[in-house]
Amino acid sequence: MHHDVAIIGAGIVGLATAYQLIQRNPGLKLLVIEKEAGPARHQTGRNSGVIHSGVYYKPGSLKAQNCLAGKQQLIAFATSHNIAVQTVGKVILATASEQLPKLDEIEERGKANGLSSLERIGPERLKEIEPHATCLEGLYLPDVSIISYARVAEKLVQELQQAGVTLVFGESATDFARGILSTSQNEYPVSFLINCAGLFSDRIAEKALQKKLGLQIFPFRGEYYALRETSQNLVRGLIYPVPDPRFPFLGVHLTRRIDGAVEAGPNAILARGREAYSRGETNWSDCLALLRFSGFWRVCAKYWKVGLYELARSQTKALFLRDLRKLIPCLSAEDLVPSGSGIRAQLVDQQGKLQDDFVIHEENQMIHVLNAPSPAATASFAIGEHIALRYTTYQN
Repeated sequence: MHHDVAIIGAGIVGLATAYQLIQRNPGLKLLVIEKEAGPARHQTGRNSGVIHSGVYYKPGSLKAQNCLAGKQQLIAFATSHNIAVQTVGKVILATASEQLPKLDEIEERGKANGLSSLERIGPERLKEIEPHATCLEGLYLPDVSIISYARVAEKLVQELQQAGVTLVFGESATDFARGILSTSQNEYPVSFLINCAGLFSDRIAEKALQKKLGLQIFPFRGEYYALRETSQNLVRGLIYPVPDPRFPFLGVHLTRRIDGAVEAGPNAILARGREAYSRGETNWSDCLALLRFSGFWRVCAKYWKVGLYELARSQTKALFLRDLRKLIPCLSAEDLVPSGSGIRAQLVDQQGKLQDDFVIHEENQMIHVLNAPSPAATASFAIGEHIALRYTTYQN
C-alpha cells in the first residue's frame, strides 16, 4: 500500500504531528513507524511531566513560539480527552548573588513572551508558596501545570487509529530512497517523509539525504532521585534553580508529578550510548561515532570541568544532595531514594556548540526534526501544526 506521508517516531512529537496532519487532511494516507513495541518509550515517557511556561526562551525563537502556543493546545487536548492536568506553580530561585543578573534576564524574557502572571519574589513571599525553600530572590509562575505525557501519547494513538492512520510498532527505519521507506522488516512506498526519531534523528536524516550534516546527537543521561513518601510534603509544586547560562539544561530541581511523587534531578551525564539508561551500559558503536566527531572534542575542551563535576555528582549522593539543599536546606540524605533516568537528545555542531533552539530541516520532500529537547513535549502540538502547514506548502 502506498502512503502519502510516513512519520518515523511515535514519541509525542511524532504522534502530535500525525494528529495535526490528519486533522487538516482528512483521508490522508498516513503511516507512523516506531521501532519500540509501543509509543512514548524514550524521552516522552521518561520526562518529569512539566507543562512549561516559556519563561526561559529567547523571544522569537522556535522554542518560545511553539512552547507558548503548544501549551494551550496540549491543555485543550487533555481537557477534551479527560487527561488529568494539575496546576501546581513554579519558582525559579537565585540562591547566590552572582545568579541575580541571570534571574533578571529570565524575568525580562518571560515578560517579553507574554507571561503576565510572572511575579518577582523575595524570601518572605517564597515562604507562602514553598515554605521549606530558600532564596535571595526568585520568580514565581503560578499557572505552571503537570501532566502525564505518556498518557497523552496513548490517547493520541487511539485517536490516530480511529482516524485510519496506520501505526506500525516494532520496526526500525533503516533507509529512505526513491520513495521507499525501508524498515527492519518491510518496505513502504511513501511520497513524503517526516523524521521525528529523537535520539536517532540525525542518522536517519543523513541516510535519507545521502550527505553529512555536520551535526550529531549527543545523548545526555539525566538521573533522578525521588523524595521518600514521608518527605513529599517538603515540595508543593516545582522548585528550580537559576540555570547555568552556558548550557541548555535547567539544573537539578524538585518536581511534583501528576501521580503525587516528587522527583529530584536530573543531572546531565554524557551517556555511553544513545539508549544507555543505566550507568554500566555501553554501546561501543555509539561511543566510536562520538569519538570520530570533531564537535565531541571541542565540547570536551570547553566543558571538561563541568563534565567532571557531573560525573562526580552522578557517583556521589552527597554532591547531589548539596545542590538540592541550596533550594531546600532541610533536605537530608534519608529523604532521597534512587529513581529512574532519561536521556536527552541534544544536537551538537562540529564547532562543539550545543544547539539551544529547535532545529527542523526541510529538503527533498522531507522534514527532519533534528533537535527537539525540552520544552518539545509541551510544544508538541504546535511543532506538529508547524510541520503540517509546511507539508501543505509542499503540496501547493
